[in-house]
Amino acid sequence: MSKPADDLVFVAAIAGAHGIKGECKVKSFTGKPEALFDYGPFLNEKGEVIYTPQRWRLNKDAFIVSFTQKMTRDDAQAARGTKLYVPRSALPELEEDEYYHSDLIGLKVQLLDGSPMGKVRAVHDFGSGDILEIVDSPDRRGAWMIPFTLEQVPHVSINEGVVTIDPLEEIEGDKGRDTNTL
Repeated sequence: MSKPADDLVFVAAIAGAHGIKGECKVKSFTGKPEALFDYGPFLNEKGEVIYTPQRWRLNKDAFIVSFTQKMTRDDAQAARGTKLYVPRSALPELEEDEYYHSDLIGLKVQLLDGSPMGKVRAVHDFGSGDILEIVDSPDRRGAWMIPFTLEQVPHVSINEGVVTIDPLEEIEGDKGRDTNTL
């Protein structure tokens, strides 16, 4: 059974084959990585079931997964880069001011006065909290980042497709740099 694409949330990706028995390395993008297996079978971007996890174990920063769909090593390697989705209805309810990373990606970014600052390309967590990666900013080359804190990102409207920022440092002084962090 298919689901509309806007009802899907990107939760993981296949990183390649593991071993010779058709197991896959799966990278989780959920808040609690192991919760990935609580949401039911994995869907493609059209909402069709493509993989159903049968067994899994943690291995460093990814899971080693056997699916009910039988795979060879070559099949598992060919699946590398496959994005895995689940229906939004399978995910837990969010608290106020909580967002799924996939909902933030692609949103327009603006300053408090409404000046355009680009769009969100990714949400990262390098261990000290979420950081928004922003691209396509006027008068800037490359990507730049801002901590996803209430102080520096005071307003998010998924419905309006906008993230409003109030950076602590001047952005203008960083023109021309390929990558920087505010």
